[in-house]
Amino acid sequence: MKVKNSAWIKLLVLQYLSILCASQDFDFFYFVQQWPASYCDSRHSCCYPTTGKPAEDFSIHGLWPNYNDGKWPSNCDRENSFDQSEVSDLVNRMQKDWPTLACPSSDGFKFWGHEWNKHGTCTTLDQHTYFQKALDLKKKANLLQVLQNAGIRPGKFYSLESVKQAIEEGVGYAPFIECNVDSSGNHQLLQVYLCVDTSSSNFIQCPVFPHGRCGSRIEFSSFSEQLNAHDEF
Repeated sequence: MKVKNSAWIKLLVLQYLSILCASQDFDFFYFVQQWPASYCDSRHSCCYPTTGKPAEDFSIHGLWPNYNDGKWPSNCDRENSFDQSEVSDLVNRMQKDWPTLACPSSDGFKFWGHEWNKHGTCTTLDQHTYFQKALDLKKKANLLQVLQNAGIRPGKFYSLESVKQAIEEGVGYAPFIECNVDSSGNHQLLQVYLCVDTSSSNFIQCPVFPHGRCGSRIEFSSFSEQLNAHDEF
C-alpha cells in the first residue's frame, strides 16, 4: 500500500512540475512601448480613450514572453481570463501609462484583457504582478526623457541610428525600432522594443530582434499638434 501511495505522490509531483515548466517555457520578454502620435497619424487613425486625450508620452503596448528563436507562446491558460478586480488599484496608472487608442473609444479594459489573455497567461506572474511589472518597466526606461536628453524631440526628423543610439545609451541596451508610414509617406517612429529577463525586472541584450524595417531617416511625430485634429474621435 505504501508503495502505491508513494508512486501516486510521485506522479502528482511530476504532473505539477510539468505544468510549472510549461508556464515558464520562454526565454525573455519583449517590453513594447508605442508612440501615440504615430499610431494616430496613419490610415487607420485612432480613437481617444473614454478617459480623455493621452499625454504626449510613450505608452505601453505590452509585455510579451518570447523564445530565442523568434517564436512566442500565446493564450496559454484559457481558464485564467482577465479579471479587472485583480488590478483595481492599478487602473489610474494603467489609464495614464497603458491607454487604448483603438476604435471605438473604450475604457481600456478590453485592451488590457487581450494583453493578459494572450501574453500574460504564458508567464508565471499573477495578473496584478504582470501589469505592475510593465508599469514599473515603463518608469524605469523613461524613454521620452532619454530621447529629450539626447536632443531628440517630437515634431522633427532624425536619423534612425541617432534614435537607437540615444535609447541604448540611456537604457543600457540596444532597442528595436518599429516604424509605420504617415499620410504623407514618411517613415515615423511607432514602437520601441526592449528586452527583459524572465524575472520581468531587468533590461537585457535582445537575443533576437523582430522583423521589420525603418527608413534611415524617421519622423518623431508631435502628438500635441494632432490633438485638436482628433477631437471628433
